Amino acid sequence: MLSAEQLKTYIMNGLTCEHVEVRGDDGTHFEAVVVSAEFVGKNMVQQHQLVYKALGDRMREEIHALSLRTFMPSQWNS
Repeated sequence: MLSAEQLKTYIMNGLTCEHVEVRGDDGTHFEAVVVSAEFVGKNMVQQHQLVYKALGDRMREEIHALSLRTFMPSQWNS
């Protein structure tokens, strides 16, 4: 079973992030807030795709649901 902390580590290892928060306690349903400069110039769908790419096959195999809120650093800091 996947923990919120493990999911946070996977995101941080696959994407340059300024801030990541992950919640979820059942091992398959999670909520995440991700702040990354890699999101600059990308729309929300493209930002989410970057997070999914960082998670790789885990999105198909281990994670049933992931609710994402993504921000560029300038959005997060204001």
